[in-house]
Amino acid sequence: MPIAVEDRGGAIALILESLSLLGTWPTLLTLLERRGRLPQHTYLDYSITNLLAAVVIAVKFGQAGATRPGVPDFFTQLRQIQDNWPSVLMAMAGGSVLGLGILFSQYAWAFAGLSVTNIICSSMTVVVGTTINYFLDGRINRADVLFPGVACFLIAVFLGAAVHSSNARDDEQKLSMKNANIELSSDVSDEAKLLPDPEEPKDGKEDGYSASNKPKPWTAEYIIHVEGRRSIKVFGSHRLLGLSLAFLAGACSSLFSSAINLAINDQWHTLRKGVPHLVLYTAFFYFSVSCFVLGFCVNVWFLYHPMAGVPASTIGAYARDWNGRHWALLAGLLCGFGNGFQFMGGKAAGYAAADAVQALPLVSTFWGVILFGE
Repeated sequence: MPIAVEDRGGAIALILESLSLLGTWPTLLTLLERRGRLPQHTYLDYSITNLLAAVVIAVKFGQAGATRPGVPDFFTQLRQIQDNWPSVLMAMAGGSVLGLGILFSQYAWAFAGLSVTNIICSSMTVVVGTTINYFLDGRINRADVLFPGVACFLIAVFLGAAVHSSNARDDEQKLSMKNANIELSSDVSDEAKLLPDPEEPKDGKEDGYSASNKPKPWTAEYIIHVEGRRSIKVFGSHRLLGLSLAFLAGACSSLFSSAINLAINDQWHTLRKGVPHLVLYTAFFYFSVSCFVLGFCVNVWFLYHPMAGVPASTIGAYARDWNGRHWALLAGLLCGFGNGFQFMGGKAAGYAAADAVQALPLVSTFWGVILFGE
C-alpha cells in the first residue's frame, strides 16, 4: 500500500520542508544566469533531475507495502491508464502549466529580480490557487483564518509591482549619474564592462583584479559589472517587461496545485464508478512527466531560436557545458522533492493549507539580498 501522511503534524513538517526547498532552487538558477551560463543549458539540466526526483518519490513511497482494495500501488495504476485517463490528463495539465510558469520565471528573474518575481508569482498562486482549493477541499480549512492571509498575499502582488518599478527607476538614475560610455541595449558586449571579470586576469596578470576593487552592491559599477557577465542582457529593456513575465509566470503557476487536487480527488467525477482515484504518487509522476516534456522540448527549441538576446547554442554545446552543471542538477532535485513534499502534505492537511509553501519568497528574498545584492 502506498505510504500516506495521515496526521497534520507530519503534514505541517512536510510543508515547512517544502517551503525551504522551493525557496532555494530558484536561487541556484539565478546564480548560474548571473555567472553567464545559458538559461537553455541550465533548464535542460534542471528538468532531468526534477523528473528523477518524481520517479524516486513515486517508486519509493508509491510502491511501498501491500496493495489494498481501492488503493492500488504505483505500478498497478500505471497499467490502469485506460480507466483513469481523465485524472491522468488533469495531472499532466497541472504539470504543463507549472512548466510554463517556470519558463516565464526563468526570464523574469533576470528582468525583474529574484525577490520581486517570486513575491508576485507566489502571491498570485495563493490568491487564485488557494481560493480554488478551498472550495475543492470541501471547505475543510477555516475561512476566517485562510482568507485574511490570502488578502495579505493580494496586497503583496501590488507591493511587488511597486518595488520593481522603484528599483528600475533607481537603477536608471544610478546609471545616468555614472559618466560611462556604455550602450544600454540587449546586445551589451564584453567591451562595455567597466570592471574586469574576477575570473579573467587583466593584461595577462593575475593581480589585475582583487576583492578590494570589487564593486559594491546597489552601485552603478555593480549593475554594469553584473550586466557584463550575465547571459540574459537586461539593459535597455522596458520596466514593464519584467513585470509582464512575472505576472505570466504567476498566472500559470496559480493553477497547478488545483489541477493536482482534481487529479487525486476527482471532485468533478470524471472517473467511472468503481475506478480508484489516482494515488498521490501516481498523479505526481504524470504531473512531473508533462512538466519535463514541455520544458525540455521548449528549451531544445530555444537552443537554436533563443529569446531575450541570449546567444544561440546546440545540443552538442549543451552536452559539453559542465560549467555550473552540478548546481542546475541540484536545483532540479530541490524543486522535485519540494513539490512532492507539498503534495504529500496537502493530501493530509488540505491543498489550500499546503499552499502555505508560497511563503517561499521569505527564503528566496533572503538569498536574493545576500547573494545578489537585491
